[in-house]
Amino acid sequence: MVIMKNIKTASLDYENKLYEQGYQLVGGIDEVGRGPLAGPVVACAVILPKGLQIAGVYDSKAIKEKKRIELAESIKSSAIAWALGWVDERLIDEINILQATYIAMARALENLKITPDALLIDGLKGTWTPNVPAQFIKSGDRASHSIAAASILAKVARDNYMQEWHVKYPEYGFYSNKGYGTAKHREAIQNIGISPLHRYSFLKKIGGFTNEQ
Repeated sequence: MVIMKNIKTASLDYENKLYEQGYQLVGGIDEVGRGPLAGPVVACAVILPKGLQIAGVYDSKAIKEKKRIELAESIKSSAIAWALGWVDERLIDEINILQATYIAMARALENLKITPDALLIDGLKGTWTPNVPAQFIKSGDRASHSIAAASILAKVARDNYMQEWHVKYPEYGFYSNKGYGTAKHREAIQNIGISPLHRYSFLKKIGGFTNEQ
């Protein structure tokens, strides 16, 4: 696919190196939702066809919401396989966000209907090691097309989830902030307390909140 120069698009360099080594199915994994005060952390694993490069697929945080949704549909329709892994706020409180992120990634990989031969994973190597050859890439959602695609699918899924919860808890502004700690969100917490969707362990910085509220 021809990529327009004025559209940021993650490259296939990492994927092509793995293909050159003989791997046939290369997957990408990324997560979203490590920083919010409320809601789950969500990971996505995706396997794209060899050589496929979709214009505009890049770090999901750098793409406007409408375009992300459009790209997510293109990725889903083109992918060989894709799957999500979720870890909710209570488990995040129990084991910490880093370990929850690894679990979300592992669940996404397990949920794939097809197992990749190799993986490209966003971030630095931690305590989780997948059962297939893997390469961890710092800022991978800007450097690897597969990781960028995974970041888009994960973010669209999580954003949709938080917007659904906005119907029940509109006072927190989940529809727009997606659980992140905006000034209005923090003000709502101070004024009315917390919801079941909030991460108690993240609210210690605000002060005065426990899991008994």
